[in-house]
Amino acid sequence: MQSIPALKKPKTRKGKKILEKRGGQLVEDDKRAMFMKGSTVNQTMVDFMKDIALLKKPLSSMLNQKNESKPFENADPIEHVAQKGDFSLFMFGSNSKKRPNNLVIGRLFDNRILDMFEFGVSNYKALRDFKAASILKGCKPILLFSGEPFETEFEYQRLKNLLIDFFSGPKTNAIRLTGLEHVISIVAAEGKIYFRSYRVLLKKTGAKLPRVELQEMGPFFDLTLRRHKLASDSLMKSASKQPKQLKPRKVKNIQKSALGTTFGRVHMQRQDYSELQVRKLKGLKKSKSEKREAESDEKPAKKVRFSIKPNP
Repeated sequence: MQSIPALKKPKTRKGKKILEKRGGQLVEDDKRAMFMKGSTVNQTMVDFMKDIALLKKPLSSMLNQKNESKPFENADPIEHVAQKGDFSLFMFGSNSKKRPNNLVIGRLFDNRILDMFEFGVSNYKALRDFKAASILKGCKPILLFSGEPFETEFEYQRLKNLLIDFFSGPKTNAIRLTGLEHVISIVAAEGKIYFRSYRVLLKKTGAKLPRVELQEMGPFFDLTLRRHKLASDSLMKSASKQPKQLKPRKVKNIQKSALGTTFGRVHMQRQDYSELQVRKLKGLKKSKSEKREAESDEKPAKKVRFSIKPNP
């Protein structure tokens, strides 16, 4: 595993101001992806990248010109094109005898490569091979990740984060039920990653909620992880840093559960329970026998006088 060096900290005030201006945008734009062809790319990889670009429309751009760069050896051409076109994600396809049907997926931060993964593509079926209707442009997919490696292995956890960035689609504040048209299932098992894509069909049942059915729509392919290049912890921390202006303010005595339910805590003075009026309730009224016992306990004991007589 190779590691990308960390960002250098500014040594002067001027340098600090320059870095602050670079990252001065509070709300990040939707992440756009560029699709690049290698100098030895074949038609299979071209069709493959076109299908992925269609799923990511309108946040994707297919570059027609072939590129002779190799991302793992020299990433400067990719960083240059990304800076020029304002891209933060990229997909690079190539083909060679050593690495057939080669695919590189990566992302950038501050116009530098953050991390990237290289795969071998196999068992590929294009969108045109399925009879399902195409989804609307800009539709946000439902991402389903399955497999133990996504939970236990560090490389797969970072890969999961990258795939969420790549396929999550444009940001929205709300989604209606009929707008959920696309499901992407990504399963990691047996050393491979299985990518499946489905169209959501809502069938009428006569009730308020429809019956949900999934129709496979493609693309259909398997990925084999070949190598990866991950960012250092400090660089990843800088890329994930949230501006102070966007951080939610902490409110005392208010908490939220994992499901978004808000809980509040109210502080009150200590209450004297002896002053509570609870006898008006029928269930709490004293019976006649209990009243007599209480009255007898309250009455003082009678004094008894006695004398001792002497024995004759």
